[in-house]
Amino acid sequence: MPAAREILDKLLEDPDITEIMINGPDKVFVEKGGVKTLTDIKFAGNEDILSMINEIFSKREKRVNENRPYGDVCLEDGSRVNVIIPPSVLQGVAVTIRKFSQNIRSLDDLVKLGSLSRKAADFLIACIKGKLNIIFSGGTGTGKTTTLEMLSYYIPEQERVITIEDTAELKLHHSNLISLETKDPDEQGKGGVSLSDLIRNSLRMRPDRLIIGEVRGAESLDMIQAMSTGHKGTLAAVHGNSPLQVLARLEALILSSGIKLSLPDIRRMIADTINIIVQQEKFDDGTRHITYISEVRGTERGEIVLQDLFKFRKKGRDENGKILGYLKPSMRMYPLFFNAFQREGLLDESIFSDDNE
Repeated sequence: MPAAREILDKLLEDPDITEIMINGPDKVFVEKGGVKTLTDIKFAGNEDILSMINEIFSKREKRVNENRPYGDVCLEDGSRVNVIIPPSVLQGVAVTIRKFSQNIRSLDDLVKLGSLSRKAADFLIACIKGKLNIIFSGGTGTGKTTTLEMLSYYIPEQERVITIEDTAELKLHHSNLISLETKDPDEQGKGGVSLSDLIRNSLRMRPDRLIIGEVRGAESLDMIQAMSTGHKGTLAAVHGNSPLQVLARLEALILSSGIKLSLPDIRRMIADTINIIVQQEKFDDGTRHITYISEVRGTERGEIVLQDLFKFRKKGRDENGKILGYLKPSMRMYPLFFNAFQREGLLDESIFSDDNE
């Protein structure tokens, strides 16, 4: 039987596979075209998989053991590996690998795939150049990290960019780039470095732009405070199923930090710092689409006010079952920053016209 790493490398080399799921040594699933299927691949046993995992993790000075039975790490090509080991999982060692797409190299590729429209792409490019604070939201595997990466190409080269992640998976091509990654504590619980630690330290590194891979804890407060102290153009990813849910989640995360502020004050703080939410979804046909681009317009009667600037409109399915639709611009209201962007030559009225009607 081939060694575990040899089996894994063959799966990684298959360009049609987008995700690899190992549910113990006897069940290996792969995702192709958005559909998960069981393969006939088998590993020699849990020890074989564990040996492979230890080799992968040790290269990044990380580990998975009885004291910390799960973890994440990135491969050289950007693919993200998540692992959890027994006794925390009953089926055997479970490994999930989300492959880094080699077919998406620019925002134009996302437009060709139908993930967003040309006008929505041009709008987001303007938001990057105009240094708005943007939250990229969606569930696992919806493509929000890829969208963030492709938009990072439009950050001016003279800016100093600092990325902050639990697992360094962002692949940015920027000359003045510093990538920061959290560190697990040692066996005695010492030496750990959290996202909050890295965000606070990054503010002393003269950043022009902060990019936070994923916000899911008390570090949300540090992010909001960084935005509010002059660090414009911050980009971050947050899990959520809609722009409204993302805002509610940020409220809950900030409250969990223990800050002594009322909910209306927290909502005001969020509304004063975040400008745009880009919502992305993976549909049941396997395609990924930006479904909302929404502006945070402030607060009214203690509630955060959202305005959808683009919204995905479904129009049915083709003969192959693929969902048809487009990202429809709103023609009701321009964003608050429109006049300023218009003066700077970043936007004009045509960006919000609907070519499909």
